[in-house]
Amino acid sequence: MHEALSRLFDMDTMTDVIWVGIGLLGQLLFTGRFVLQWLASEKARRSVVPVTFWYLSIGGAVILLAYAIHRGDLVFTLGQSFGVIVYARNLWLIRAERRAAS
Repeated sequence: MHEALSRLFDMDTMTDVIWVGIGLLGQLLFTGRFVLQWLASEKARRSVVPVTFWYLSIGGAVILLAYAIHRGDLVFTLGQSFGVIVYARNLWLIRAERRAAS
């Protein structure tokens, strides 16, 4: 069983296992942002995107980007790179709006 899982997920060393754990952490953050957004919207009874959504997005994207680079996956790396830029820009816009309001 252990050998089959190792082959299936390409984990030959403890370093591989650690990197898979890092990738799963990034995916957990990424999934958590949708749960957060859903719960916030349900509470408000309208569509809401809390600022924490963007922090979870950038955190998950940075971790998944590191994982994608480690795995040598060009498609995954490019996809996460673009996401980091979009999430950072949204946080920048939110910060600028808050500064202007105060």
